[in-house]
Amino acid sequence: MPSDRGAIPGAEFLPLAEAGRVQQQRWRRQSSYVMSASAFYRKLFGVNRLTGDVEEINDLPFTDKEMLREDQAEHPPFGQYLATRADKISRIHRTSGTTGLAMNLALTASDAEMTASVAARAQTAAGLGSGHCVIHCLNYQLWMGGYTDHASLEATGATVVPFGVGSTERLIRTIVELGVSAISCTPSYPAVVEAKLAELYPDLGPRDLGLTLGLFGGEPGLDDPEFRRRLEDTWGFAARNANYGVSDVLSNFAGQTEFSNDLHFIALDVLLPELVDPESDRRLPWREGQHGELVLTHLTKEAQPLVRFRTGDIIKLTGLGTARCGRTAPRFRVIGRTDDMVVVRGLNLFPTMVAGVINQFPELSGEYRIVLSGPPPYDFLPVEVEVISGRHHVEGLAQAVEAAIKRELGATAQVDVLAPMSLPRTEGKTRRVFRK
Repeated sequence: MPSDRGAIPGAEFLPLAEAGRVQQQRWRRQSSYVMSASAFYRKLFGVNRLTGDVEEINDLPFTDKEMLREDQAEHPPFGQYLATRADKISRIHRTSGTTGLAMNLALTASDAEMTASVAARAQTAAGLGSGHCVIHCLNYQLWMGGYTDHASLEATGATVVPFGVGSTERLIRTIVELGVSAISCTPSYPAVVEAKLAELYPDLGPRDLGLTLGLFGGEPGLDDPEFRRRLEDTWGFAARNANYGVSDVLSNFAGQTEFSNDLHFIALDVLLPELVDPESDRRLPWREGQHGELVLTHLTKEAQPLVRFRTGDIIKLTGLGTARCGRTAPRFRVIGRTDDMVVVRGLNLFPTMVAGVINQFPELSGEYRIVLSGPPPYDFLPVEVEVISGRHHVEGLAQAVEAAIKRELGATAQVDVLAPMSLPRTEGKTRRVFRK
């Protein structure tokens, strides 16, 4: 079993050539480990022995979520891609199962330590550290984003308040009474807090809570300048995407800094990233401006190592040189998810693209959803939006939003403008695409 599995301190600042040497060294060990310990990959890769050359990854079969679901269904509870003895498992998380079979995610002690260390890089890059008191408002009940992200927040040196979800009124009191300076939650959750403040404490505004840093993850949104501006203007804090990850792979491996809205991929020492064309499966060049589906390979994982895992996230590489913050970690933006893509008359549209248009209208709250009736193809994009509190339906607003979507995205839209607070708010991940 490979012994060198930990995160390398300062890996996000390594010259890329040095990072490449680390990846080669670690794949040599990891490939041997995978073939000896994972019955799943022995079956998938067949009799062909891996050479340990990192370039061979390009020619290996993909792994996807459905394959893992089937494996766990046939070989419960962890599947044959579990590559360690059950008594070596230190922690178990579980996905919600809202889009299929709930997945059981296992971590060894080494996996857990590595996960927290890597995620702490993203939180630190976002500005969190010693002297901060951060309240963590993600779901602790089985979900990877709860306890695992809590551990990463602690690894930055910050004081962490393990609040979880629910009881927004109690959250407000806790922030005020403890002098909390930072909040960790989804980008849509501040709107829930705003509504509760208006309901229960009309003389207390979001800025009065005294938060200086907002750390967000679990949903898109912060890539949109208008959404970020509105959030920062309302709350008076610096808003950062400090928590981008994939539960099956690593809970957090990318985050923003004060210098850029782009995400830094801060895990080159433990993950090998690729870009592929989601339609043809063709591997795409890793260069600035390229976009494609993000595919990841573990270089150090013990419990459930994955090779060429298709994340379903479509990203665009925005920078490969040294950034202003001194990090050499590649920079990227998330365009959308393959399963959230809506094709309208040949145009590939993602919810984040629609949000970018909606957030240009100050009359709108920024909440929206795309409600699709029946299977594709679609001739138009049906979008529901809502006006901000204190306003009634604005004459001609639906037509103005439709015109903006047509102008900027090229798609015909049918927009329904709803009354304030008509669309559901959630403390967890907000769903944007509904298929009837």
